[in-house]
Parts: sequence; structure tokens; C-alpha cells
Amino acid sequence: MGKFISFDDIKKSLEKKETDCHTIVQYYLTNIQTKAHLNAFVEVYEHSALEQADLIDQKLAMGNAGKLAGMVIGIKDVLCYTGHEANASSKILKGFESQLTTTAIQRLLDEDAIIIGRLNCDEFGMGSSNENSAHGKVLNAADESRVPGGSSGGSAVAVQANLCTVSLGTDTGGSVRQPAAFTGVIGMKPTYSRVSRWGLIAYASSFDCIGVFSRTVKDNAVVMEIMAGHDEYDSTSSRKSVLPYSELLHFEKKAKIAYLKETIESPALQPEIKANTLAVLEKLKSEGHEVEEVDFPLLDYILPTYYILTTAEASSNLSRFDGVKYGYRTPNAHNLESMYKLTRSEGFGEEVKRRIMLGTFVLSASYHDAYFTKAQKVRRLIKDFTENLLNDFDYIIMPTTPSTAFKFGEHSGDPVAMYLEDLFTVQASVSGVPSISLPNGKDEQGMPIGLQVICNSFKEAELYAFSNYLTELTS
Repeated sequence: MGKFISFDDIKKSLEKKETDCHTIVQYYLTNIQTKAHLNAFVEVYEHSALEQADLIDQKLAMGNAGKLAGMVIGIKDVLCYTGHEANASSKILKGFESQLTTTAIQRLLDEDAIIIGRLNCDEFGMGSSNENSAHGKVLNAADESRVPGGSSGGSAVAVQANLCTVSLGTDTGGSVRQPAAFTGVIGMKPTYSRVSRWGLIAYASSFDCIGVFSRTVKDNAVVMEIMAGHDEYDSTSSRKSVLPYSELLHFEKKAKIAYLKETIESPALQPEIKANTLAVLEKLKSEGHEVEEVDFPLLDYILPTYYILTTAEASSNLSRFDGVKYGYRTPNAHNLESMYKLTRSEGFGEEVKRRIMLGTFVLSASYHDAYFTKAQKVRRLIKDFTENLLNDFDYIIMPTTPSTAFKFGEHSGDPVAMYLEDLFTVQASVSGVPSISLPNGKDEQGMPIGLQVICNSFKEAELYAFSNYLTELTS
């Protein structure tokens, strides 16, 4: 059986009866075993995946299989799936078994997708390199001495290394798009509220989005259209109707495109990334699209705003992990207070503790107005500026990351350098608008480069269509 590049390949093979779902799952299980050293998976659901495959094969024989029959999906280790562990790659949730299934996953299961396992990530989604996991680091299949990006590094590598058809990640400030850029795959963050967060172990509730990794735009679109939509269990989920994204991928119009001067001229931007981004913009101009340079004077304020607000929300969200009801509990406690302190000190990793302490500081009575309240006001300015820009332009194009994948340990001792890896992805997160990272060539070391495209809220259909056009234009 040859390598499956897309879900269309799988469907064609199933229709021609050249293969079946059981064989497809076995194919991916063999790949996972062969490439186990990449450490993308923290748990493989071999038994349940093969059972699912057999049931779906019966449905296919009877002609009543769902839309995703034959699609094999890996899920990030912050997404709950009943009867399976979910520990957010943290020691503090070791042994925790999910009592519910994430709405997004349930909707995929209802269409006969097969869940093959849970994927490694930075602890509680906090990181840009996948070096902060209790399960150890994930290796980038393009160069195993380099990081895969984070926090959804395992999800990106699972698609990059062909260990599943698509995978699910979560994106708080770039945690789908940045690893997608580092591994040369497609990574999509939808509009905030487009996909229910029910069953997602929270990091920062007003930023978290469930996103999709894939090798083709169409695969990404079909998964998103099934996951998206209102959920009665998530009061923040949107009631706006969901379009059939995968059927609306044809793009013909001439677009009006903006690119941000501050991103292209950033001193942090790697020369090859700048050259490849400008080459795409020139190509679009030659195809008759209107491409214009615009100023974005708030760029310097995006990262501070993002880290003040997300750490504050993390401080609140992670207060529930205290060793009382579930997860890790210290064996060294001598009273209730020491149990709380030691459990959290021993259970959380260094980066998580750093962000909890920073968040607690900005929420404290003395500094709440100076930091948290002010950051909320700046967030509104960034959101309004971005949306006004997207009212004038169809799309904003920029690099996904300032550099390609860096070597393990390169930024470990410098949190600020690590945080700067999110420089170009946080704008969409702070603004709540959809954004996608597409492969855009490689640098001199052969490492993948990402191109980021942003559009206005709830315009995922237009974003997918333009992304599909871009991949054809630049291939």
C-alpha cells in the first residue's frame, strides 16, 4: 500500500476496494512504531482504533458510513476523550482518565473518523518548542536536532511524518500555526468561538481555539466544517451558521491584500523567510491582485498584551489542580497547606510555574489596573485596528514565524527569546480572527518556511479558498 497524501487518496482506495479501514489503521500503526523515536505520540489507541475501523468497514459494506470514514486522526493531549487519559503533558494530571469527550472530537467520531492516539505537547499548551512536556521533547522529522515548534509539536510531527491523516491541536497564541510552519504542513486556527471548547483543558479561556493540521487545504476544511458550530455545553460558541468549506475551495476573484511593513522589516526576521514572503506577494501582484503595504503601529504591544492576559487566565484556570480530587498528589505533605504547596511545586513544570506566578502578579490588587486592565484596553485597540484593516482588505499576509525551526536548547535559558517566536502569530489570537499557516519553501538548511494568511471573523470559507489558490500558485 502506497503512502496516503490526502483523505481523497484514502476515499478513492476505499471506493475501489483496494483497501479497507482496518488496513489503513494498521498502516498508520506501523508508521507510528517505525518512527516512535520522534516521540509524537504519548499513547497509541491501537485496540480501540482497530475496533473502530472494523465497525466502519461494516458500515461501508452496507453503504451507510459517515463523511469521514477512513480518516485517521491524532488528538493533542489537552483534548478529552472518554475512557482515555488526558494529562496536558503534565505530571500534575498523571493518570487522569477523561470522563467526557470533547465536542469537536465527538462530532468527528459521529462522522466515522478514527482516533488513533493522543499527541505530545508543551505542558498545558505553554511553550513554543515542545521542550516543556512531561513526556519529553518531540523531534522535528525534517531535522531531528531541531524543535518541531509548540505547543502542538506532536500534532504537527504526526502529520509531517505521516503517522495519521490529520491531527487536532490547540492554538492560544500560535500553537497550531507556528509548529505547522516549522514542520512544513498546513495549520489552521479558526475564529474564536467557531469551534466549541467543551472538553479542552484550558490554558487561557478567551484565547484557546481547537485547530487542525493537515497536508492539504481540503482535508483541513472538511474537518473544520464538521467540528464547527454552536454547542449547548459551551456558552461562548457562536450560533453563526457553518458553510461547507470543503465544497467552496474554488477561488477566482481578484483579492485586495495587505502586508504589514513592521513584519517584513522586523530585525528578527530571517532573510530567507523575508525573501520567500516577498516572492509570494510579487507573484500575487503579477496575477492581478491588489497588494499594498500598510503600517501596523501596535506590533510592539501585541506580545506584552498577550502574555499579560494569558498568564492571568492561566493563573485562574490552573488553580483547580491542587492534588485534592484527582491527578498527582505529593507523598511528602505533613499538613493541608504543605500538600497544596508541594503538589503544585512538584507537579507543574518550570514554564507553567513561571506563567502562573506572572499571572498571579498581574492580577494582584496592587497591579491589577496597571497591567491586567490596561492590557484589556490595548487588546481592544489591537482587535479594532485589525478588524478595520480587514474591512478594507480581504486578507493580511505575513510570515508565520520570524525564524525557521531552531535547535533544541537554543532558547531554553532565555524565556524572552522563546516568547518572541510568537511575534507574528499573536495578532490573530489577540484579535480572535481566523488565521492559517501554509508551507512556503525552505531555508538554506532545508528547514520549512511558513506563510500566514489572516482574514476577518467567520470568513473561514474565504480563507480556505484563498489558501487553496495560494498552494496551487506557489507549488
